[in-house]
Amino acid sequence: MTLEEKLAQLFGIWVGASADGGEVAPHQNDMIDDVDIEELLPEGLGQLTRPFGTAPVDPALGALSLQRTQERIVSSNRFGIPAVAHEECLAGFATWGATAYPVPLSWGASFDPDLVREMAGRIGADMRSVGVHQGLAPVLDVVRDARWGRVEETIGEDPYLVGTIATAYIQGLERAGIVATLKHFVGYSASKAGRNLAPVSVGPRELADVLLPPFEMAIRESGVRSVMNAYTDIDGVPTAADASLLTGLLRDVWGFDGTVVADYFSVGFLAALHGVAAEGDWGGAAATAITAGIDVELPTVRGYGAPLAQAVRDGRLDEAIVDRALRRVLLQKLDLGLLDADWSPMPAVLAGGADASVDTVRGTVDLDSAENRELAAKLAERAIVLLRNDGILPLAAPRRIAVVGPTADDPYAVLGCYSFPAHVGVQHPETPIGIGLPTLLESLRAEFPEADLVYVRGTTIDGGETAEIPAAVEAARDADVVILALGDRAGLFGRGTSGEGCDAESLALPGAQQQLLDAVVASGTPSVVTLLAGRPYALGSAPESADAILEAFFLGEEGTQAIAGALSGRVNPAGRLPVSVPATAGAQPSSYLAAPLARKSGVSNIDPTPAYWFGHGLSYSEFAWSDLGTSSRLFSETVEVRVKVANTSDRDGSEVVQLYLHDPVASVVRPVQRLISFARVDLAAGEDATVTFRVPAELTSFTGVDGRRIVEPGAVVFGVARSAGDIVFSHPVELTGETRVVDHTRPLHAEVSISRA
Repeated sequence: MTLEEKLAQLFGIWVGASADGGEVAPHQNDMIDDVDIEELLPEGLGQLTRPFGTAPVDPALGALSLQRTQERIVSSNRFGIPAVAHEECLAGFATWGATAYPVPLSWGASFDPDLVREMAGRIGADMRSVGVHQGLAPVLDVVRDARWGRVEETIGEDPYLVGTIATAYIQGLERAGIVATLKHFVGYSASKAGRNLAPVSVGPRELADVLLPPFEMAIRESGVRSVMNAYTDIDGVPTAADASLLTGLLRDVWGFDGTVVADYFSVGFLAALHGVAAEGDWGGAAATAITAGIDVELPTVRGYGAPLAQAVRDGRLDEAIVDRALRRVLLQKLDLGLLDADWSPMPAVLAGGADASVDTVRGTVDLDSAENRELAAKLAERAIVLLRNDGILPLAAPRRIAVVGPTADDPYAVLGCYSFPAHVGVQHPETPIGIGLPTLLESLRAEFPEADLVYVRGTTIDGGETAEIPAAVEAARDADVVILALGDRAGLFGRGTSGEGCDAESLALPGAQQQLLDAVVASGTPSVVTLLAGRPYALGSAPESADAILEAFFLGEEGTQAIAGALSGRVNPAGRLPVSVPATAGAQPSSYLAAPLARKSGVSNIDPTPAYWFGHGLSYSEFAWSDLGTSSRLFSETVEVRVKVANTSDRDGSEVVQLYLHDPVASVVRPVQRLISFARVDLAAGEDATVTFRVPAELTSFTGVDGRRIVEPGAVVFGVARSAGDIVFSHPVELTGETRVVDHTRPLHAEVSISRA
């Protein structure tokens, strides 16, 4: 291959992307140049960027268009190599007419990796059916500051939960034949002040013990074939230029052998934003990135084309580095079957085969099947978190319901910023949404057909208007119960209150929503606060004054029916908080995974204690726990921790048993509590089960003073818990032996078994 042919395999082309604005990627208007695809094709092409996710397109027509594009690519280059087509799939295949599933924060709330794996399998099958090869998901960033706009895209604030759920998602996607992409490697969520694409200043211990473990777990256990770098710099080194991360740790230590793809424009950002290459020196930026370990430039060619070729010819880059990236890309294409002699770009869904036409394929692809929607509904129901209930829920056939709040009659209130309607569809108001999105108001009317529903918006999501608040209060006073629908609008780069580039100055509810909440609750009518949001918010006095609170993190297209079902009792809430809910709006950054000094103390007037702890969630069932103790008070290799859980109610339900580790004395400061395992237990009315955690000593490990991961002997305490703030049974045990160093081959999980009576 010529140098140009080699490089052509190392970049993507984004056909149809606008260079006029920043609709779907940061600095899109600054970083996209006019590219003549016809001039590029004779050399080949590595990737096609978002052929379905750039503008609304009928899925069958998109499949036909992609097939014909691939035919052009194959026939134009002398090796006949097709391109990898990639798409976003963070909460479903991000294309027009595809199922919008709950966002990752709701995956975390489900504490149900099996269900998430099943969802990912369906997403992957849909993508594969129309000719897509790679999905840019999941996000493995651990929440460190809930003001960050991309919290909705994360799985939560605990690295074990994030790693476990993300690994399940990847397994589902990969088993469907789609290349999953871990992002964002690493540190993106720890940005200063929760600002998007801001610098990161974490210590090596926080990096090793909090931010890296989800990626490590996924690399070891999921079969993932691609990794995407983070935009940020860590202590002054951009991750796109950090060979110690992208090559040293990822490949040399963990053994990853797939491709590393650039987050959109991050190669160019080395010059344009980070200043580690001269402004306009795209060849220098590209040489730095590919040397560090970025194999593929996305979304479109900027540095990896002519500028990188010139850098090789000038002697600034050894061509062997290009060959290294090329080998990885071609091996992945070989793995995908793209280099097979009999490879065909024809997706099986295209009616008419090689003679397919617009007329024969229109309407032949269903990316929002009944089976998809059924699974989306099940996950939404599993992810609803009941924070508070003084007995008002489930509602007992109210005659008159006041529905108040800005998210009650908004069809987009269940969608995250990477759903197609919110991500791209809003740029095309002339195009129908493409999926059914009943508002909460509509779902409540269907759920309570005998009730008289009165709706008053009260205020907008973030406009700050207060003129309608008196009308909302009056409606509440005239009702048997008031449902307060509050929360977020997902968007991009300041166009929403949640989402990429939509960071918050504080965790106060946006706009005048807190004023609306306080006024309506003060009316005296029983109130149910229902949050359709992308991050946790402080709720003022509501944790004491509201009669019930439901947290629903962007539950997807089936979300409002799930919420209405939870209010009526048709659905038994089963979610647990993947992020703590703050008591005050300004105590950020804060995390349950905190050292003693980060908790309430007598030397600061700021109390960061959350209103609701990580892992918290109520049910309409009642569960009794019985302590079955540990297998020993001394252990060197493994110890068993057991608990019996009984459903003592007359209703089937689901309990989540959480196991935390407390290390009271260690050679470095440790978090007060740290989740090391969990078990979701579905129990029929009157049923009980024994949960056994067989814990290897390596789960107590941490990064020691010298930077090596160690298992340190001494006292540890296992907490069997309903949440990080509700430790039901504590078991002090002694870890014996000598201090020992462990590495990336150590056990990452407790062995969990559930035995039923």
